Amino acid sequence: MQYDPVKRRLGLVFNRTPFLRKVFYHLLDLLLLRAWHIHRELRRWAADKRGRQLAIYDAGAGFGQYSYWLSGLSPRWAITAIDVKEEQVADCNTFFRRIGRPQVRFEVGDVTRFQRPGAFELVVCVDVMEHIQEDEAALRCYSTSLKEGGMLIISTPSDQGGSDVHGEGEGSFIEEHVRDGYNIDDIRAKCLRNGFSRVEARYSYGAPGKVSWRLSMKWPLLMLGASRLFFIVLPFYYLIAYPVAFVLNILDVHMWHPTGTGLIVKAWK
Repeated sequence: MQYDPVKRRLGLVFNRTPFLRKVFYHLLDLLLLRAWHIHRELRRWAADKRGRQLAIYDAGAGFGQYSYWLSGLSPRWAITAIDVKEEQVADCNTFFRRIGRPQVRFEVGDVTRFQRPGAFELVVCVDVMEHIQEDEAALRCYSTSLKEGGMLIISTPSDQGGSDVHGEGEGSFIEEHVRDGYNIDDIRAKCLRNGFSRVEARYSYGAPGKVSWRLSMKWPLLMLGASRLFFIVLPFYYLIAYPVAFVLNILDVHMWHPTGTGLIVKAWK
């Protein structure tokens, strides 16, 4: 299915007021298992940094939910968020200005070209790499833009069923993906040959996460893609499905997975 039309519909609903947009961000944080994994890693990174003035780059920021979450941890962090969609960038700048967080600035840009040499302590790249063909160009830009010792964190589908592809001839559940998922050793190697000195990679969306993703994301997205009428049904669906997904998310975040449909990658310059 095409994910962008569904995202546009959601944006129209939740972009009407800053309050609704905040509600939307909190819903994404609850529903998206990748957000659970990323938040856990970012809390570890931020443990001794909240009082410092730091620069962060949100690469392929989308709706801006990770910039919002990070800006809530410390007002001393300057966040630069890049996305290719002009309308989305304008909406995000308006929102952050209205809620009084001028330290967050969105710009229109391409992650395979955007560089600010040695400017950032952290680069966040969540569900972006699977959308871009020139992934190594993006990695070189990330490493160039990091200070020495700075960290890149990536969330992306793996080749173990990522994008809901489980065999030859199957297409990705999300049509906008240019690749179905990364081999864990391949993405490590790409990071190391594009400016990073150390890489840690692990699987996410293990056995509990696969079930949770279907309950909380795949089936609702299919419903929304089929008809707008499902916006009415969706709250009732989540009343039943989400308590199960919530428990499964907790299990997925706190378990080690020998394989999984997602990858969490951390790389240091």
